[in-house]
Amino acid sequence: MTGREPTSIFLIGMMASGKTTVGRRLAEHLGWKFYDADRELEERCGVPISYIFEKEGEAGFRARETQMLAELTALDGVVVSTGGGAPMFEINRKLLRRGLVIQLSSSISDIIERTRYDTARPLLAAEDRAARIRAIMLERGPVYDEACDEKVVTSRRQVDYVVKKILEMPSVRAVAERAGQKNSKGERADD
Repeated sequence: MTGREPTSIFLIGMMASGKTTVGRRLAEHLGWKFYDADRELEERCGVPISYIFEKEGEAGFRARETQMLAELTALDGVVVSTGGGAPMFEINRKLLRRGLVIQLSSSISDIIERTRYDTARPLLAAEDRAARIRAIMLERGPVYDEACDEKVVTSRRQVDYVVKKILEMPSVRAVAERAGQKNSKGERADD
């Protein structure tokens, strides 16, 4: 985190770990806005991420992703779910330090099951999808662990259970309180 006290929550983790579903529900409980960084990027560009990958390559997508994260991490009182690869880049990890970073962690078998019929994830376009998921998890796991302030296991857990566990965290309560104080002073950055 930066020198300023965080007033937002950023969710990181593997694809299909529950970032969007948990993030949306967490934001509802906190009375905050929710942003899915990938969906925001698609909306801004007017095309799916797979199209950006196809036309601009991963480097083009990552540059756009970093710009989107710069905007979203500057907001107060929001929950943001990031793309699975976002924390792999130092510039994005620095941006994420503006808030409380919570890693949602799932087992390899859960990720494989949740993405079984998914055709929209460019990084899973491989002959052996399970091997590709394992390789991505091995590469990203240590980075996620380094980048997060808190970690929650989502494997075989209901969304409400995961959200309850997050809301019980002292760090989350502190962030919510700070955001509420800024809100009452009219200091919201996202209005």
